[in-house]
Amino acid sequence: MSISRRVVLAVTAAAVLGVGGGVAAAAPGTATPANGELWKRTELYFGTGKPDGGVVSEADFAAFTAKDVTPRFPDGFTQLEGTGQYRLESGEIAREHSIVLVILYPFDDRDADTDLEHIRTDYKNLFDQESVLRTDSVERVSF
Repeated sequence: MSISRRVVLAVTAAAVLGVGGGVAAAAPGTATPANGELWKRTELYFGTGKPDGGVVSEADFAAFTAKDVTPRFPDGFTQLEGTGQYRLESGEIAREHSIVLVILYPFDDRDADTDLEHIRTDYKNLFDQESVLRTDSVERVSF
C-alpha cells in the first residue's frame, strides 16, 4: 500500500473515530455531542462511454443535469470527475471517463428515492447505458 493511501486511510479512520484535529476522544462507553444533523447521502456513478464508441460530452452531461438533476435537487449537488472501470454484461472490461454526483438530502425528503431512480433511468435511456451505480449512506452534516 502506498504511503499516501495509508495516510488517507489513517486520516479517515481518525475522523470516523473522532480523534485528532482538535476533537477530544471520549472515554469508552460515554456519548459525545455531535455537530450537525444526520442526512442521507447518495452517490450516482455515470459512465460516459457509449456502446457505439461515442461519448457523453461535457455539454451533454451539463444539459442532462440541468434538465434531470437540478429540478429534483435544487439545493445542490457535487460533481466529481474520474476514470472508472467495470465489467460489461458481455464480460469485457470497460474503462471510461466517469462522473460522480454526490447528493445530500434530509431524511424527511419523501421524494428523494423516486427522484434518484428517475435520474438513473433517464440517463440510461438517454445515453444507452447498461447501468448507473448508486450508493447510499448516512452522514452528519452541518452548514
